[in-house]
Amino acid sequence: MDQRRDLPYDVTIFGASGFTGKYVIREALKFLGSSPSFQTLALAGRSSGKLAESLGWACSRSGSVSPPKGVSLVTADVGDPDSLRRMCEQSKIVVNCVGPFRKFGEPVVAACVEAGCDYLDICGEPEFMERMEAKYHERAKEAGSLVISACGFDSVPAELGLMFNSRQWVEPTVVNRIEACVHLVSDKKIVGNFGTYESAVLGVANAKQLQELRRSRPKRARPVIPGPPPPKGPIVEHQKNLGLWTVKLPSADAVVVRRSLSILTENPDGLAGVDEDPAHIEKRKAFWSTVKPAHFGVRMGQKSLPGIFAVITLGIFIGVLGNFSFGRWLLLKFPSFFSLGWFKKKGPTEDEVESASFNMWFVAHGYSNRDLLTQGRTKPDMEITTRVTGPEVGYLATPIIIIQCALILLSQRGKLPKGGVFPPGIIFGPTDLQERLQSNGITFEAISQKFLSA
Repeated sequence: MDQRRDLPYDVTIFGASGFTGKYVIREALKFLGSSPSFQTLALAGRSSGKLAESLGWACSRSGSVSPPKGVSLVTADVGDPDSLRRMCEQSKIVVNCVGPFRKFGEPVVAACVEAGCDYLDICGEPEFMERMEAKYHERAKEAGSLVISACGFDSVPAELGLMFNSRQWVEPTVVNRIEACVHLVSDKKIVGNFGTYESAVLGVANAKQLQELRRSRPKRARPVIPGPPPPKGPIVEHQKNLGLWTVKLPSADAVVVRRSLSILTENPDGLAGVDEDPAHIEKRKAFWSTVKPAHFGVRMGQKSLPGIFAVITLGIFIGVLGNFSFGRWLLLKFPSFFSLGWFKKKGPTEDEVESASFNMWFVAHGYSNRDLLTQGRTKPDMEITTRVTGPEVGYLATPIIIIQCALILLSQRGKLPKGGVFPPGIIFGPTDLQERLQSNGITFEAISQKFLSA
């Protein structure tokens, strides 16, 4: 820990000249110099000219004429291992915005682990995350490098949202299953980042590799969840209480949540910090004692049935064409056509970004008293609904989340594990991340609690 204090850069944003990267810069500038732990910021990428352009854009959108003190530009490229090594050796934390991560992520993880610096990214690709854990977890533990993926909209709202809901179930109540429903809202047309679309296409192409990786690894611990497994239920469903039509979604969120719950099963008190004091140890244990495991799934919500059919159509295009090379070429060559206009190579306009927001509902079912299970009752008799809301997911919510994660690493590093490869929930759950997000426009609300008829 002492060796990190004199490093030149508190945070380095790698891929800072990209579409997402410039929004992450803007968010970081809000907090640069606001605390002793965050005084220096480096922007890294292949072109110093493009980095300067992104910095200028971020400054202008923040109402600043010139860049603040403490900002440096660093040239680094995933194809140049020496440049990555130099970047990581000078950084306490690297925030990686360069995707798709299955193509460009591993060299950055490897360099961070080798240098012993911490790593955060905005990845939503299960194959990459699980492969990094398999390959680098032990090395990262030894090197004192925390490697934490999915620190954006994928998958922090899902992880903290599940914990927030599960903590509403106070004894003698007990939760059985929680289903998240994501609803994207905009006054204008919703347009996503091409990188997100490309990641989904490549995810289909690499599905077999993910299955092989999982078969090759030891089975994970499974949490003990009261009650029976949830019913499969319909693929498309009208949820009147939410006012939405919903469709089941194969989501990275579900994978990440299960990883955190599995680690929690193996470590019921959470993960010990490298330099925790007794008060924090008790606080950590108390927090995790209130988090109950539950079956978890994700659905996408739309106001109309045609909107759901559009989601299904996009899924069919990617699921079918993504399985062979020519199909992937078509999908990536003509993203606007195959995504029905939802994804474009040039990304959304600033107006489209600013007009968008999200609602993420968590509808949980369980039992008003755990004794009902011993009496042969298998159908849940209680429902608790909570909600996470925030601004546009890719360029507003994601920068807010990952910068707050970085600030926690800088200011609370001794309370966190020495190193290893982890999902965000198991690391940031007992910290003040939820409160920080609340203060920056991402809210957590308890909506309703009701009893269900037999």
